[in-house]
Amino acid sequence: MNAALPHPRADIYYWKCDRPAAFYGLSGRAPTHPSDELASTLAGALTRHFGERIALRPSVGQGNHVTFAATIGGHETFIRVEDGPDGDDYMEVESHVLRAVARLGVPAPAVLHVDARRRDVPFAWQVLECIPFPDLNRHWKEGRLDLPRIAPEIGAHLARWQSLALGAGFGPFSTELVRTAGELRGYHASYADYFHTRLDRHLAFLVEKQFLTCAQADDLQREIDTHAALLALPAACLVHKDLALWNILGTPDRIAAFIDFDDTVGGDPLDDISLLGCFHDGATIAGVLAGYATVRPLPTDYRRRFWLHLLRNMIWKAVIRVGAGYFQRTSGFFLVGAGASGADLRAFTLARIATALRGLRADADPVSLS
Repeated sequence: MNAALPHPRADIYYWKCDRPAAFYGLSGRAPTHPSDELASTLAGALTRHFGERIALRPSVGQGNHVTFAATIGGHETFIRVEDGPDGDDYMEVESHVLRAVARLGVPAPAVLHVDARRRDVPFAWQVLECIPFPDLNRHWKEGRLDLPRIAPEIGAHLARWQSLALGAGFGPFSTELVRTAGELRGYHASYADYFHTRLDRHLAFLVEKQFLTCAQADDLQREIDTHAALLALPAACLVHKDLALWNILGTPDRIAAFIDFDDTVGGDPLDDISLLGCFHDGATIAGVLAGYATVRPLPTDYRRRFWLHLLRNMIWKAVIRVGAGYFQRTSGFFLVGAGASGADLRAFTLARIATALRGLRADADPVSLS
């Protein structure tokens, strides 16, 4: 990437909807490089790096990466490729974070190698330890997940990764500083700057696509402005920024690994907890908060922070769901519950936004989330 140009993550709130190639790979794969060519080029890069002939196998991923499996040095690995047209190199930040949170006691896959410079091959690639467990969302959809037991464990690990020392700044981290100094420093000077990034565009998009009315969008903006004081953070903590059951691997009653820190940022302590509130009820949030409090104290104003971030997160999630056509999907799609439809997801999304707005106004206990 040309150092004279601004990094593509320097002015985004959430990559999947704000990247230059917005919604890339979310509504159907459109790889920059044909799959056979990509696989052949990747196999060559792996062989050169690891010094052994690597045979790639197809693998399944739910995100916007091309994924493979391979046996390397007698160990099973999971390989991800970022081949989008944006030239994104955030895999290096994610790999740094995975190694750092593992040192804090958070279960995470080991990073065997990452190369996002695109000097040897025209895409970024990452080799991870293979964690031989499905994601918790699969257990959830099958009715087998013991979420009340798992929720406090999620909260405790979340609190652990928040103890990671960060450099100055907020929002997405500078890849260059990770490379040169091993420092996680955000691009934004204040948390308010990051929180408001693209907010006007997100709301305008939802109005344009007739998901929200102008009056509804104005109401959301006014309520956010009313609580601007909550955004005056003195420093950031590590935020996963896509914390959900499909990014946690394990059994119905045990966590094996947290994965996909692809969108990690420096932000607010309640952000990741509110992300779980985008999908689950107050009983689950109560368990997460209880587990969190065994490791770190909750902020005194955690209730309004929870609702403010639930509102912001539901806004960008709505942008993705509208823009990538998620409301036309069936129950086979990971975001749609068993026996449900995309129309149900649309109704749930609207209801969650309304619930977040009411909770913020009333300073409600997050346990009341239904």
